[in-house]
Amino acid sequence: MQNPNEGASMRNLADQFINLANALAKDGDRGTVGMAIRYAAARYNAFEASLSAYDLRDDKDKILAMFSDDYKKMLLENIDDHIQRAAGK
Repeated sequence: MQNPNEGASMRNLADQFINLANALAKDGDRGTVGMAIRYAAARYNAFEASLSAYDLRDDKDKILAMFSDDYKKMLLENIDDHIQRAAGK
């Protein structure tokens, strides 16, 4: 189970990325900014995996599944949050 302080720290860091994305989107295309965030996350996650995997080549499918599952859970949670906020209007 994740430590509540770690969750708060992670959300604080995420908010900093979101604030930067919002600033960048003011002068550009939200779709391009979103794609850049996903690319940056993929690039950083590949780096993260390269540091933690015993054998990156052998662990590649397991790593891909882990990151994909994590992303799907987070995306669904945030989509549901937007749905609830829209219903409350």
